[in-house]
Amino acid sequence: MRRHVLWGTVATAVVMTVLGSSSAQAEGRGDIRITKGVTNNGKSVIVGISKTVTFPVKLTIKDNSGVKKLRHIDVSGTGSNASGPVDLIGTSCRKLSHTTSECTATMRFDPHAFPWYSDTDANLTAGEWAAWGNVQANDGDYWIFDRAAPFKFKRAATLTATATRPNPFSDSRQVKVTGALARADWEALKYRGYGGQSLKLQFKKAGAASYATVKTVRTNSAGKVGVTVDASASGSWRWFYQGTANTMQVASPGAVMSLAKPTLHAARLP
Repeated sequence: MRRHVLWGTVATAVVMTVLGSSSAQAEGRGDIRITKGVTNNGKSVIVGISKTVTFPVKLTIKDNSGVKKLRHIDVSGTGSNASGPVDLIGTSCRKLSHTTSECTATMRFDPHAFPWYSDTDANLTAGEWAAWGNVQANDGDYWIFDRAAPFKFKRAATLTATATRPNPFSDSRQVKVTGALARADWEALKYRGYGGQSLKLQFKKAGAASYATVKTVRTNSAGKVGVTVDASASGSWRWFYQGTANTMQVASPGAVMSLAKPTLHAARLP
């Protein structure tokens, strides 16, 4: 049986319970404030279909009497992508000065929990997320915060590339490059082909330091793509996907292709 969560109601109720305050006091009391918030060191939180992902939420907190503690913290979506199965592992604070502390909460996503977590499609939880909770100062001041340390919560993706020469024994310099783009399906805990996405075909000449885009091709309904191009030299071919607000950016491993003709060896007669 799935657990259905009305996240906005639960979040508000939890904060009010922790503080023991009325809704009229929901913003807090005194001069304590969060001056900076960063999740996962500024990177997107990317979750696949099996590996548990742990990440930090760091909050810089200031009050004229000093910071007592990070009293409660959680993360959730900031729009219709309300919530997902995230756990708080622990919190710690270190004093930066008499008035300022940096508090870190360690959070964890376990993709195995997605299928039973909510009545809605688990994949819809990807998107914009942020932290909410409350902090307390030494003089009793407190502050209820929401949408602190915003971050992107994204579905993991995979991308492959294969390069072949349709006719390696001719003088043709044509190379056929195929590939497949897939992304995590948190409902089925499988990777599924991602159709209708623009992929950049990129080439790096042998000995060069970086790839250059040759052309852009869209994946078919199964997430597959293929194109034949004229190669200027031997080198490595790959596909690059820019990603979206809910799916990670990914580049395929390079597929090395030489334009040298294969060497033919005469068969030795008995």
